[in-house]
Amino acid sequence: MSDIIRGGQFLVKETKCEDIFTPEDFNEEQIMMRDSVIEFVDKELWPNKERFEKKDYALTEEVMRKAGELGYLSVAVPAAYGGMEMGFINTVLVCDYISGATGSFSTAFGAHTGIGTMPITLYGTEEQKQKYVPKLASGEWFGAYCLTEPGAGSDANSGKTKAVLSEDGTHYKITGGKMWISNAGFCNVFIVFARIEDDKNITGFIVENDPSNGISLGDEEHKLGIRSSSTRQVFFNETKVPVENMLAGRGEGFKIAMNALNVGRIKLAAACLEAQRRTISGAVQYANERVQFKTPISSFGAIQAKIAEMTTNAYAGESATYRAAADIENRINIRVSEGNSHQEAELKGVEEFAIECSILKVAVSEDVQACTDEGIQIFGGMGFSEDAPMESAWRDARIARIYEGTNEINRMLSVGMLVKKAMKGHVDLLGPAMAVAEELMGIPSFDVPDYSELFAEEKEMIAKLKKVFLMVAGAAVQKYGAELESHQQLLMAASDILIEIYMAESTILRTEKLAKKEGEDKVQEQIAMAKLYLYHAVDIVNQKGKEGIVSFAEGDEQRMMLMGLKRFTKYTNMPNVVALREKIAAKIISENKYAF
Repeated sequence: MSDIIRGGQFLVKETKCEDIFTPEDFNEEQIMMRDSVIEFVDKELWPNKERFEKKDYALTEEVMRKAGELGYLSVAVPAAYGGMEMGFINTVLVCDYISGATGSFSTAFGAHTGIGTMPITLYGTEEQKQKYVPKLASGEWFGAYCLTEPGAGSDANSGKTKAVLSEDGTHYKITGGKMWISNAGFCNVFIVFARIEDDKNITGFIVENDPSNGISLGDEEHKLGIRSSSTRQVFFNETKVPVENMLAGRGEGFKIAMNALNVGRIKLAAACLEAQRRTISGAVQYANERVQFKTPISSFGAIQAKIAEMTTNAYAGESATYRAAADIENRINIRVSEGNSHQEAELKGVEEFAIECSILKVAVSEDVQACTDEGIQIFGGMGFSEDAPMESAWRDARIARIYEGTNEINRMLSVGMLVKKAMKGHVDLLGPAMAVAEELMGIPSFDVPDYSELFAEEKEMIAKLKKVFLMVAGAAVQKYGAELESHQQLLMAASDILIEIYMAESTILRTEKLAKKEGEDKVQEQIAMAKLYLYHAVDIVNQKGKEGIVSFAEGDEQRMMLMGLKRFTKYTNMPNVVALREKIAAKIISENKYAF
């Protein structure tokens, strides 16, 4: 057990490329699954883009039913409750490829399969699971999740909805209002969070949607994007819920909510991947066809730079998302082999990698926004028109930085969870941080290393970026201790360093693994992307490191840390950024699509 990978450990342990899973490692079953999902999207979703933009809620419900018939709603559900019981990688894969056409459908899909169904499969009693999960897995019923209230958003545990036990002790009466409830317009069952008496924590309940039982809905919300995702307020007025419909125990709702969000975060990252691939393919096809100054605009360097950056970010997002998905799946399998129930194994497996889930949520949701924004720019004036698919993609992308916990909350969580893990002794941050502090006092080596092997210098850069995090975060923890939580701007800077390290390392490891398998000459563009991503990561780490150091250190300590920062972000051989971008863009332009 001692050598299994723990969440957050990527910071202090060297990961070998053989130990990570990549999209090139999909097995036959996974490739078939991917292709069948793409076929579903091309047939049912992509041709109906206009209807989704015109708030055709009935269409969303109709295609959700079709997804149920094809088994896509049941991928993560245990076989005992009518599901396919596929591994975690498959869950992520389906979520990825089903989400590329319209945010309206992917929100409905994500809300139903994730926070609508999962709390019951992971926390329900045997009776609750037998009663509800088969209907949810088949798409006969749909689920929704009622956590947010007008006064309780990011502070989810502050909700005012009340649950009062009846005098005869047979049921609770729930009263209160919830808002931003995805799938509210067509769901059959709600997961509702309410407070019993003056409990410190909220409690979860399974509530069937019966209008005669004090349940009413607000009008459909008018939203910037995800227009055909049914989003309404839900009001409960002394709604009777049998005591046996309490989910987990009294006061355990907050825990359910937080763990459901961990899974939701990696799935949200996955849901932003195919959207990027399709945006890149659409943009390059337009750039190849659009002629200005007697030449296709794809031959202009300014456009090629955009295509290369969009492609590199998408490739990095895939690399990191599937790396984490496999780590979670392996962790679940280990726990099952040790005799844990499916419920317990999945809960603990995902919880172990909560840091990575938060990192991915932030990084990939910001990349999809940048990607769709550049997609509009490549289309020019046409991109701003509703006749082209870019403006709806841009609007749909915007919600990704808000739901499943805002990116600001997730940034602070990623560092906060890491510090907590270190305090518990699950990840040794202190030892490595002390070693970095000592290294700063020593004389740097001036030997010129041997960088003849692929990525030798890049991997050394990654190791140095990890030292920057340990130096900055270590000094901040020493200075502020438990008070660090209240220094949000420092946490945000530290988390950006953490995010870049995970994303850049994942991209390099995926490409190294691929180069060993295919040969370096066959994967020149992937090598270029790994180098380009790292180049930007070094810049961000440098900027955020400096911001942190000058904000909490002064005098000699500040000078020494700034010298350390300079040393740890210094290349021996700088990459030729323009040449890297040209190589990446040439491949995409010649293939006329995202090609990796």
